[in-house]
Amino acid sequence: MLRIKGLLTAIICTIFLSQTGTAEAAILKRENLEKTGIVYWDKRSNEKLAALTFDDGPHPKYTKQILNILKDESVKATFFPIGSKLAKYSGIAERIALEGHEIGNHTMNHVYLYHTKKEEMKLEILQAEEQIRALQPLGPKYFRPPGGILDWQAFHIAAKEGYKIIMWSWNQDPEDWSAPGSQVIASRVIKNIQNGDIILLHDGGGNRKQTVSALKMIIPALKKKGYRFVTVSEMLNAK
Repeated sequence: MLRIKGLLTAIICTIFLSQTGTAEAAILKRENLEKTGIVYWDKRSNEKLAALTFDDGPHPKYTKQILNILKDESVKATFFPIGSKLAKYSGIAERIALEGHEIGNHTMNHVYLYHTKKEEMKLEILQAEEQIRALQPLGPKYFRPPGGILDWQAFHIAAKEGYKIIMWSWNQDPEDWSAPGSQVIASRVIKNIQNGDIILLHDGGGNRKQTVSALKMIIPALKKKGYRFVTVSEMLNAK
């Protein structure tokens, strides 16, 4: 079943997977998890593809602005919103779905799962799933753990519930959440781009004015480099 049993020995010593820690340990953990066919950081190919993803929304101001940019540029993206915010800002949530963007699971309340007991963790995922299914009944089942931190228990629950776990390319975390400046955010994405990258940005969780401004630079610049923007599903299905 999902090759989980066969890989248990290989990754049982992994207490948690984070994008911090020693490079050697992170690579070993990533390699083991990628072998499951369930966890993805990117999808390398000869084709110039890039997937924009947005976490922690929807936000009543910034998500709207981001949707406007995506619409103007004819770009589809993948959003990993917080379930409780989907319920709170239902109009914006409906717009995300109606405009053809994908919606993934980022838990109901943005809890860090390694602090959470098994039943509570499962509830966080399933409650968010209810909100997503109301908007996108036939959409893919993608899960992104808050903070990018994945322990064995969360991996097992997500896999058992039929989710693919979508992280992001390690060269494509411009740390927009830290507000380093729009030019810095854009430059980090544009200079580090590689075929098959999954780009991490945020439309919620704070003031995202810089992210909005950076997006106006990122899309035209990558298009000029020959990149085509795709959803995570399109990325994973690319040859």
